[in-house]
Amino acid sequence: MVKLRVLLVLILLSALHTGVHGVEPGKIIGGQQSTLPDWFKDSFLDISEDVEEAKDEDKHLMLYMHLSGCPYCYKMIEEGFKNSTNTQIIKDNFNVVAINIKGNKEISLNENLTMTEAEVRDHYKVNFTPTIVFLDQNNHLVYKVNGYRSPQNFKHALDFVSSRSYQQMSLAQFISNQDRRKRYTLRVHDSFQEISDLSKKRQKPLLVLFEDQYCVLCDRLHDGHLNNPEVIQLLDLFDVVRLDAESNQPIVDVDGNSTTAKQFANKLSLNYRPGIVMFDQGKEVMRIDALLYSYHFAGHLRYIGERHYLQYPESVFDYLTVYKQSVLKSGQNIDLSK
Repeated sequence: MVKLRVLLVLILLSALHTGVHGVEPGKIIGGQQSTLPDWFKDSFLDISEDVEEAKDEDKHLMLYMHLSGCPYCYKMIEEGFKNSTNTQIIKDNFNVVAINIKGNKEISLNENLTMTEAEVRDHYKVNFTPTIVFLDQNNHLVYKVNGYRSPQNFKHALDFVSSRSYQQMSLAQFISNQDRRKRYTLRVHDSFQEISDLSKKRQKPLLVLFEDQYCVLCDRLHDGHLNNPEVIQLLDLFDVVRLDAESNQPIVDVDGNSTTAKQFANKLSLNYRPGIVMFDQGKEVMRIDALLYSYHFAGHLRYIGERHYLQYPESVFDYLTVYKQSVLKSGQNIDLSK
């Protein structure tokens, strides 16, 4: 009888482990834990005080907003902060305070505003990790970097802020003044459509891809995501237009204004290349202005293309949480690092 009870318990535990339908749940893999540089500021999380200390050193304050296990954070720390030609630039011009966007430490942004780390995420409208918030010496946000940036692209942002060029121009204008010798030749793709009037009513959401001749990551986009069968299938949910963000090609924007591709990119304040902006019913719903690996890239397209944003309007991550559970229950793994 004892042996029978033990056997029944083992069977029950096995059933719980493998799920209701006998399928072993999948796992989330590919997360990487980064160790922050020891030269990051050991802050009491009184941001006004941190700004004043940075001001005394004639520096800006940088808020590095991250998430434990985030592969993009790991890549940014290793390539952008630790082992980079940017390392000394950051040390010389910035004090860096790390904030865990799911943390519960109390942060004082100023004398009238105190909140938790997680609430700071919402305050600065953080949709990607890492997100880097640059504050000037008056504690005002002057620029925000969404997601991972290559060392070269990150240097543009560092130079833009440290030189205080934000007082006279946009980052796009700042970059256009730099010596950029590498040239990218715009490539074709079967999903791209010849549409010059973006304001026309359409059945599908509209996806506008912005590239230009200076794009460092555009080849990677074409060889990677745009060569992925899952992504190609998801692009069928959209009307897809590729615009050269440096071009004076005449277009009609989503608001019905006659303009050019370059002016439209500037109007959207889209500084990242390749940058993707998705519209539905004439309104911008989401943009991808950061490096995303396959799982998140496809998830963002599915969120808009299948119009899940109507059910989960607050955040794409609300939708991805539900989607993730269905994938794991089916027995599939989710790799966050590819």
